[in-house]
Amino acid sequence: MPVVINMNKYLPYIAVICSMLIWAGSGIAVKAALTAFAPLALVLTRFSFAVLLMGIVGLIANQMSAPNHILRLQKIERKDFWLFVLGGMFQPFLYFILETYSYKLFATPTIAEAFLSTNPLIAPIFAAIFLREHISLWNIIGILVSTAGMVLLVLAGSSSFALGNVWAIPLAIVTVCMAAAYSIILKKIPNKYSSLTVVFWMQLCGLLMFYLVAFCKFLIVPDAQWFNTLSLPALSGVAYLAILSSVVAFILFCFSVRNIGVTRANVFNNIRPVFTALLMLLIFSEQLPIWKWIGIAIIVIGLFICQIKRPTSKI
Repeated sequence: MPVVINMNKYLPYIAVICSMLIWAGSGIAVKAALTAFAPLALVLTRFSFAVLLMGIVGLIANQMSAPNHILRLQKIERKDFWLFVLGGMFQPFLYFILETYSYKLFATPTIAEAFLSTNPLIAPIFAAIFLREHISLWNIIGILVSTAGMVLLVLAGSSSFALGNVWAIPLAIVTVCMAAAYSIILKKIPNKYSSLTVVFWMQLCGLLMFYLVAFCKFLIVPDAQWFNTLSLPALSGVAYLAILSSVVAFILFCFSVRNIGVTRANVFNNIRPVFTALLMLLIFSEQLPIWKWIGIAIIVIGLFICQIKRPTSKI
């Protein structure tokens, strides 16, 4: 008999892997965009275009798609409003602010990346406390193995292990907690809302908070420089961040969390440094030493272990 593959079963995994691949390239895009945009101006531009794009796509999908389509844009009920506000406050608002200062306080970006990539260790704790999500022994083993591979990948070959400012580690932990809290909100939002609806309203709430910060900054420093000379690489970076990182990746990650859970989705954060390393190899010909390849292999093994389900007994 022919083997029938149920693709719906694997779609959340394909979605989360694609989201991590997109986010892995965000650092390169941010670096290019910052040549022409001040950090706050970049955030405002990025998420303004993202929210506008999702609004247009959602309205078109409302006219053309089925009622349960993931790209449908829906109104949110009053009783659910606080969930979207909290989600937008956790990420993008607080997460992006805290992440920026974390990179600033750590001695090197490599050390910062290592601490900021510990989300798979924190997210299961949040999921167990707030969602009563079961964490199996395989989940724990997979998370630990994958995290060990991530640390090896990020830190292998680093010449400096100085941590930097004494507040760097606590700030990084709070930053990771914001990402974990965002995942919890994604899971708590009722499934009646489409993935685009969830991401659109959360990012709109976060964007309004960023505009409030920008307004306060304008009152304090009215002559602050927001833009430099625009260039094609900078505009390409903004386009990548607005369309792919802020829209496509967030929608894919939202879809994954709501289908396979917080713990099993967030462990894929460990694969982001893998994609970043491979992108640097392909784009900039940055060679990978053997220890980094070993780290990549350990990460992949850990991901497979984490996804193992305990077989259910049949009567």
